[in-house]
Amino acid sequence: MIGIGTMINSVSIVAGGLAGCFVGKLFKPDQQESVNKACGISVIFIAIAGAMQGMLQIQEDSLVSGKSMLVVLCLAIGTILGELLGIENGFERFGEWLKNKTGNSEDAQFVNAFVTASLTVCIGAMAIVGAIQDGIMGDYSVLAVKSVLDFIIIAVMTSSLGKGCAFSAIPVLAFEGTITLLARFLSPIMTPLAISYLSLIGSILIFGVGINLVFEKKVRVANMLPAVVFAVLAAYLP
Repeated sequence: MIGIGTMINSVSIVAGGLAGCFVGKLFKPDQQESVNKACGISVIFIAIAGAMQGMLQIQEDSLVSGKSMLVVLCLAIGTILGELLGIENGFERFGEWLKNKTGNSEDAQFVNAFVTASLTVCIGAMAIVGAIQDGIMGDYSVLAVKSVLDFIIIAVMTSSLGKGCAFSAIPVLAFEGTITLLARFLSPIMTPLAISYLSLIGSILIFGVGINLVFEKKVRVANMLPAVVFAVLAAYLP
């Protein structure tokens, strides 16, 4: 059945949120802060691993780096476009709407939790590749693996940031569901090189999410999202 992978992924995020809410109640505020930092450090290292996989290669027994210009241009142009479109503000407005509609208006962390978790589980090659495979072949194995990872990530995030993380299932459902429906159109576009570039830029954006978690900075990662589109387009440049 086409689309079952997206459903599994969305349900796993909700389940992770419920598990995190239960576990979070067992922690004191300072312990929750420690868990939050640990989660952020984990996200940073996952992002670094993904980025280095895309930028480093072995040539004549030496480790060399590349794609620096790709990274700079995609992030710069993508961020400019994202700032002009106000993507971050759109995420936050939707988060505020969810907070009020779900009776969580007293939760000061709700919007931050929702935006942070949404960016963490939506950005990445697994979501796109898995949704395309699901849409064309009905093969949801990649999304099933992603579901396990997302369950753990959301459970940990929810225990420290709050229940807003669980609502990241909504953008995941919309994002992966749309790609699944458009899979036959997107499949020829997502060449191995395009997926490699997307994974590289996506990992760097996830690094920004980790920075926000650990150092409590405000890197406007959502406004950098168009960078992944430019990464795919870059795969078709001469």
